[in-house]
Amino acid sequence: MDESVECAAGNSCTDADSVSLSVLNWEQVQRLDAILTGSIPIHGRWSFPTLEVKPRDIVNVVRSRMEEKRIHVREVRLNGSAASYVLHEDSGLGWKDLDLIFCADLKGELEFQLVKELVLDSLLDFLPAGVNKEKITPLTLKEAYVQKMVKVCNASDRWSLISLSNNHGKNVELKFVDSLRRQFEFSVDSFQIRLDSLLLFYECSEHPMADTFHPTIIGESVYGDFPTALEHLRKRLICTRRPEEIRGGGLLKYCHLLVRGFSAASDSEMKLLQRYMCSRFFIDFPDVGEQRRKLESYLQNHFVDLEERKYDYLATLYNVVQESTVCLMGHERRQTLSLISSLALRVLAEHNAILNAANVTCFYQPAPYVSDGNFSNYYVAQVQPVYSCPPSHPQQYFAPLQNSWYAAWMPCN
Repeated sequence: MDESVECAAGNSCTDADSVSLSVLNWEQVQRLDAILTGSIPIHGRWSFPTLEVKPRDIVNVVRSRMEEKRIHVREVRLNGSAASYVLHEDSGLGWKDLDLIFCADLKGELEFQLVKELVLDSLLDFLPAGVNKEKITPLTLKEAYVQKMVKVCNASDRWSLISLSNNHGKNVELKFVDSLRRQFEFSVDSFQIRLDSLLLFYECSEHPMADTFHPTIIGESVYGDFPTALEHLRKRLICTRRPEEIRGGGLLKYCHLLVRGFSAASDSEMKLLQRYMCSRFFIDFPDVGEQRRKLESYLQNHFVDLEERKYDYLATLYNVVQESTVCLMGHERRQTLSLISSLALRVLAEHNAILNAANVTCFYQPAPYVSDGNFSNYYVAQVQPVYSCPPSHPQQYFAPLQNSWYAAWMPCN
């Protein structure tokens, strides 16, 4: 694709904003229009029907109900991988979740509660004809269609998230933001597209859009430098600012970018970034149970229809944690590495890609009193074969750690 974005300085934006803003060109507007007017299924649990939802419709329904409740919506934006896809089609990220941001005034608990109720009530508008809506309660709708709900209220952040389920990984995520200190992790996921002008065009125009007839749509990089961030996206480079502000989930996102073919813009800076991210991960998820839940949730939400990439992702995460963790005691570090190894082994087993179990080598930490130079620090499990699939390529498996007193636990069965 040709150079797809021009600096907004030449498009009536102020000099102060020109670095972070840009006007979308016609190709980008077409991709945005296809996303907003396309139908996304919201899959119900149990026997609840699938809802066919167009993003433009759910934005209008939710926004109008917020205004009815006198919750002022300043603007609506598209965020995340969908915004990156609009700006650069071949980004290597594709797009999964549809992240819609409602910039609104949420001053107290009452507003948060009203937002939750009106979103659930809005789902009734999308139920198929013939469904008896009178007996469906908000709690029932929540259990049937909502994958997760999050609310954050502190001195710097006031926002909530309602994620509507999609079995193919394209959840519709409605985020209601009063204030949010850190709006991105890396430059390539820092893009936001302001939707108000396009939504107004849908409502008012009697003619379809064309190359010479479409609204002016502004994109923004909250990284602070739109041309640079777009260049990182095109070249698949990983770069960020103020890495100490990135929360624990940034480590998982970073490893995901590596697996998708992104690389560090600066090796020296990325070594420091990896240490920051590992330290923050263990601060936010201090015990192995929390780490397991976070990892399993990330794999479930970000690798739908990409099951074959899970092992590569876990292997990458293992290497980063092994190389860059400096804040843990030895046994805590081994616990985390063991957790990642066991999840990787489970992924292989689920796809019948594991080695014959009779030949699985299990490692363990020798007791301190074992000082015999002839003592072997491993054994080969003698068990009946559980899997009969042929071994995969050797590079698919973790290599045993060299010159170390320990290696990660790998279950024999």
